Amino acid sequence: MSAPAFDARPLTDSIDRRAMRAHLQQMRAQGRGGSVWGASTVQGVIVLIVFGVFALGVVGVFISTAVGIASAMVSTGVSSGALVLLPLVFVLGIAAVIVFVIVRVLRGRGEREYRLDRFASTNAMSYVSALAAPALPGIIFGVGSSRHASDLVRGMRPRFVEFANYGYTTGSGKNRTTHRWGYVAVRLDTPLPHILLDATGNNGLFGSNLPTSFDRDQRLRLEGDFDRYFSLFCPRGYERDALYLFTPDIMARFIDHAAELDVEIVDDWLFLYAKRDLSTLDPATWAWLFSVVRALLGKLDQWSRWRDDRLTPATAAPVTAGPTPEGPDAAVTASGPSFPLPAAQLRPPPGVAREGRRLTRSVSWLSIAAVVVVVAFWVFTIVL
Repeated sequence: MSAPAFDARPLTDSIDRRAMRAHLQQMRAQGRGGSVWGASTVQGVIVLIVFGVFALGVVGVFISTAVGIASAMVSTGVSSGALVLLPLVFVLGIAAVIVFVIVRVLRGRGEREYRLDRFASTNAMSYVSALAAPALPGIIFGVGSSRHASDLVRGMRPRFVEFANYGYTTGSGKNRTTHRWGYVAVRLDTPLPHILLDATGNNGLFGSNLPTSFDRDQRLRLEGDFDRYFSLFCPRGYERDALYLFTPDIMARFIDHAAELDVEIVDDWLFLYAKRDLSTLDPATWAWLFSVVRALLGKLDQWSRWRDDRLTPATAAPVTAGPTPEGPDAAVTASGPSFPLPAAQLRPPPGVAREGRRLTRSVSWLSIAAVVVVVAFWVFTIVL
């Protein structure tokens, strides 16, 4: 991803519509393009249908009123031809608006896919239109239903990086809510303890905007200005490991480049989250994201040296023996090394002990308060 210079022209260049249609057909044939009836498109069409039904209901009332007036005018001998045609014109106008908007939505989705695919290929990356329920371990990926990622832009070098938008729904019926996120996923060299950096700059009125809360006694306060920008959570007993990973120079990188984003380290992944789409057609957003990733990639290599002292070589998977050598020295060779093993072989294997793999979650007091209010209101209405 770092080899070519950043080129955002495909996001804004004029488009040859015929070439775009041919390109989209090729993407569909390769399985990289999503259906024009994607999740966001379907939601938009549903809104239009609801609006159309409401408008037709209003038109029905208007028609009945107009017919009544026309009948009265006919009985008095007054011409009512124009008044009778007016409801029909109104219905046709509403239908035309709905069809126009649906066509624009579908065409806009195709143009978005075309631009992002060309942008990705120009910058030595790849593009996938949509992915249902991505199998990622971050905290936003295990919440709700109808989980889907869209507009996935992926780079493979110097390490795997994925930029995408993500959505899921919670609740049901009238309480159904759609949640939208943007994320950047970076593959690490080795599994690390579960660490969360909750950015203070994007918190809401009731605190963190993240969908999950964690026990406050896992909060680790760091020196300097870092606590002004992030609240760092790490598993109990892993405070020294967090300090090893977040050296002053790495903390400075996060403050300077990623202070607007929530950060999560889990397993062998680093996630950056925003409560908005990140994979967009905005060149400024992409320039910022590329600068953030480049700044962090330069410091992630030192994390590959971390090992969990709670693990021992005995816990590592056994090494499968190779073929037994033959020849005059076979007995000596097969019996094992006759010299001391280097100390490096006694290092813990890559991995994280069970107690460090996940933060301990807590119950949201805001959710409890909301449930109490709803139950109290329900009881109050029954009593009355």
